[in-house]
Amino acid sequence: MHIKLTILPDNKSLVLLLLFIAVTLSVMAQDTLPKPAKRKISLRDSLDHAIDFSDYMIDANGFIPIPILITEPALGIGGAIAPVLLTKRHQPENYKKHKNMEPIPPDLTAGLAFYTANKSWGVGGGRSGSFIRWRLRYKIFAAYTDLNLKFYKTLPIKGETEFQVNLKSIPVFLRLQRQLGYSNWHAGFQYIFVKTTASLEHSILPDSLFKPKEMDNISSIAGVLVEYDKRDNTFTPSKGTKFHVGANFSNHIFGSDFDYTNLGAYVYHYIPIGSKKKWVCGLRGDMQQVLGDIPFYFKPSVDLRGIPKGRYQGNVTTLVETEQRWNIVRRWSAVFFTGVAKAFDDYSDFGSSSWDYSYGTGVRYLLARKFGLYMGADVARGPEQWGFYIQFGSAWLR
Repeated sequence: MHIKLTILPDNKSLVLLLLFIAVTLSVMAQDTLPKPAKRKISLRDSLDHAIDFSDYMIDANGFIPIPILITEPALGIGGAIAPVLLTKRHQPENYKKHKNMEPIPPDLTAGLAFYTANKSWGVGGGRSGSFIRWRLRYKIFAAYTDLNLKFYKTLPIKGETEFQVNLKSIPVFLRLQRQLGYSNWHAGFQYIFVKTTASLEHSILPDSLFKPKEMDNISSIAGVLVEYDKRDNTFTPSKGTKFHVGANFSNHIFGSDFDYTNLGAYVYHYIPIGSKKKWVCGLRGDMQQVLGDIPFYFKPSVDLRGIPKGRYQGNVTTLVETEQRWNIVRRWSAVFFTGVAKAFDDYSDFGSSSWDYSYGTGVRYLLARKFGLYMGADVARGPEQWGFYIQFGSAWLR
């Protein structure tokens, strides 16, 4: 017997409710912080007098509107505006005696509105933050998106065939995790809700290739996770390790139209090289696997710069990537990166599936020293095309 749960009364209420919760959490967290003395806001760093947004982010009242150039090949050129509020968190006295602990990440409240050349658009907002007293971290996000994307199917006679899909969706994401003792380990749970309506656009593929419920469905997903994070900062690390493993379960018991399990793990490792740490070696490994009945647009895909999102999909994806950052002079750095990946449906296909690769270079500027935040741009080449990316923080920001 299948049980269907009604999670929330309607889609608009869902987004409004989550945005209200995000704002409420922001206000609650702000009330627990000491109010800094008012002082003149400067866009110059007090140490080297270079252009720096740290004090502006810390002392400005309200949100900072950040304009963003969208350069993801799957969406086309576009623009976005992201109002962002960052709140720097300081370790309390009882934390300071545990010298092995890394800094508490800053709280972040943000909105987003975007539009791209292929007529994709969306709006959303969310918050990530900490309740230090209870050693809890949380993330909350809700949005509405209308995306025009390309996918690929291999047909018996035609081979690989491209088709276009319009995806209208309302994603909601909730995560709560607790620090284990006074260590760098965290464990927690998360919940993902996605209401999706899909339609084929100018496609020559027969409708019989797609399940009716793939075109209009609800995904209700509960998950668990364990995470180790000993990076020196959240945005652009120069040393340390982050390891994450999680399992997400989409099931009719939770009100989902699909029954599947998504298993995933990734690791980032940063090694400073040289006495002055002029060179930072970054290493990344990532693997995902799905088991069960999953919509084609939710299948894992290769995530490397230079490869459009969704281009190479499979029930299993695995990749390795390295990024080398050379701190050339003062706040300026150059980056060089390359990676390889595979996407396949069964482990028996691993040997016959092709390696997908990318490589590229970029430049970074230390935009906010007190947050360890770099910003810059990358150009990357994949198996089929070039890509250009604006980077706010690390390219591996999860």
